[in-house]
Amino acid sequence: MTSMYTTEPENEHLEDKNIQSPIRSEILNDSNTSKQEETKKIVFSNTEETKPQTKKCACPPQGTLNKYITNGMLLAGFTIRNVPLFSKFVHISNKWSSTLRNSALTLILVKAGLGLDPQALKRLRKVCLRLSVGPCLMEACAAAVVSHFLMNFPWQWGFLLGFVLGAVSPAVVVPSMLLLQENGYGVEKGIPTLLVAASSLDDILAITGFSTCMSIVFSTGDILNNVAASFRNILIGVLVGTILGFFVRYVPSEDQTNLPLKRAALILSMCITAVLGSTHLGIHGAGGLCTLMLTVIGGMKWSNGKISVQKIITTAWDVFQPLLFGLVGLEVSVASLKSNAIGICVATMSLALLVRISFTFVLMSFAGFNLKEKIFIALSWMPKATVQAVLGPLALETARTSAPYLAAYSKDVMTIAFLAILITAPNGALIIDILGPRLLKRQVTQTQ
Repeated sequence: MTSMYTTEPENEHLEDKNIQSPIRSEILNDSNTSKQEETKKIVFSNTEETKPQTKKCACPPQGTLNKYITNGMLLAGFTIRNVPLFSKFVHISNKWSSTLRNSALTLILVKAGLGLDPQALKRLRKVCLRLSVGPCLMEACAAAVVSHFLMNFPWQWGFLLGFVLGAVSPAVVVPSMLLLQENGYGVEKGIPTLLVAASSLDDILAITGFSTCMSIVFSTGDILNNVAASFRNILIGVLVGTILGFFVRYVPSEDQTNLPLKRAALILSMCITAVLGSTHLGIHGAGGLCTLMLTVIGGMKWSNGKISVQKIITTAWDVFQPLLFGLVGLEVSVASLKSNAIGICVATMSLALLVRISFTFVLMSFAGFNLKEKIFIALSWMPKATVQAVLGPLALETARTSAPYLAAYSKDVMTIAFLAILITAPNGALIIDILGPRLLKRQVTQTQ
């Protein structure tokens, strides 16, 4: 099998009156009881980025400034690796790089777990599950097929790549949806709420699928034993996470001071230990599932206090995010690429993304949305950034330490993840900002 790397060490408009789908009835009933206040409550409790950033100065930087810094760090890392003037003087230990990326993965999982609101998911359960599961799985399968025939990837590596690409980026989607909701766009049908709720589930599915594929790719023995080992890891992660989740519901107790800070510190320390520990023990995926179960179960008991914990986690993420993207850029070496590598990588990513967008449009055709709304949702479901920045290098790091002969495939995965971030993150945000006010119906709220 060949690799792109050379060897190196290392529908139709629908009238509103004709729409009688479950999602419309659920959202309109909800909005009739308390107009937009409850919808806003769902969104704000569904994400750590609970308010559009209005402060001119914030530390760490947030909002648009944070996006520019993040993308700049991605290019900065790429420059350091590929410009001899910088590469001679800047050296980052693989061990430290791996630890930082695993810590960033933990933060993403904590954010995703705390962002899941059972009430919102119950109201939007049908269309939310459809949106979070369908496009992710279809893109993963499309990427596996395309990479197998276009890049000569083994099937297990194709699906691993597919789950790296399958995750949407809440860091791009959520702030844009909150801004649209603040201005009343798509609120009547709950489109911003839907996309915010589905983004966390989408990420969870992608990370779980990736972890399972990692267990298969880097395991020895027959396929049945590898699949059995993957299910074993899932069981361990779910069991330990459930136990710890009930523990953090009550510890620290409600009568303590600085409760949000203590809760955030406790779950971060436990989750980072779980992720790093599971990696060290070779039970891939168990630490991530443990983190998800811990935060979902624990957060359900914290009620309104969960928002304060989310803000603390977001602050920690704002510190880690630029570092993470810099490390991603640092892993992409132009000297190691063959001449046709970029074109093949872009083609693979683009074909898989086209399948994702098309399938999202088809799924939303049965959810009571008109043509413009379906187009908007499908195009809004394309940005990729944070999850790719974490998962992309993980396969490369694992290959370096345990299976150097698989490094070529892992470098291809890393390169496609890098290009996916560089191309879809800024363009996705731009598409949402431009098409939102043009394709979504605006509901003007009356002051009471």
